[in-house]
Amino acid sequence: MSKLVITKALAKADYTAKQAHVELAERMKKRDAGSAPTLGDRVAYVIIKGSAGAKNFERSEDPIFVLENNIPIDTKYYLDNQLAKPLGRIFEPILGETKANSLLAGDHTRAISVAAPSIGGLMKFAKKTFTCMGCKKPLVGKEESGGAVCSNCAPRVGELYQKTLSKVSDLEVRFGRLWTQCQRCQGSMHCEVICSSKDCPIFYMRMKAKKDVEDAGKELVRFDRDAAAW
Repeated sequence: MSKLVITKALAKADYTAKQAHVELAERMKKRDAGSAPTLGDRVAYVIIKGSAGAKNFERSEDPIFVLENNIPIDTKYYLDNQLAKPLGRIFEPILGETKANSLLAGDHTRAISVAAPSIGGLMKFAKKTFTCMGCKKPLVGKEESGGAVCSNCAPRVGELYQKTLSKVSDLEVRFGRLWTQCQRCQGSMHCEVICSSKDCPIFYMRMKAKKDVEDAGKELVRFDRDAAAW
């Protein structure tokens, strides 16, 4: 995440054109005025996936908000705007202009489609449904809803529980190591980590690890309902 973050100073209150960091600061102020950037602060942001035709200032988002809500990042933006030209200058003398320009586009590349988050319209009627942790089938009905597995995967519940438990354990170990690294950095192994430096790659890794532990813990809790039902 730290390698994708763009930072710009909020130098003035009024800009002639819409700027990505200015629009983000306004959105953050509406979400939480106390923690939002103020005049003179540097605003860190990443570019996320959005609807077709959306401008960059509409797709700028706070990196922490992106991590906490699992929002997909627009990798194509970074390829086109951050990597394409430098790679072209490096490979053009070797491959020629035509081949150098086709490095990031053509039949040899693969595009993975990820649904972008949307607010309003039909999304108001969307309903979140849990999927089976075995076969990924949507869990429907009173018996399956909110549980961990469907009726077909019920015989495998022990195996799937052990797999999820092992996943939680591995994630907790990773988070613990990053937490300890941050404690060493701040000079105390007995105090809470209060660092929020958005210039540090470990900060984003620690926040991501924390979110992963929380999400995996929620998956583990789903087995409790199945155990009560059985």
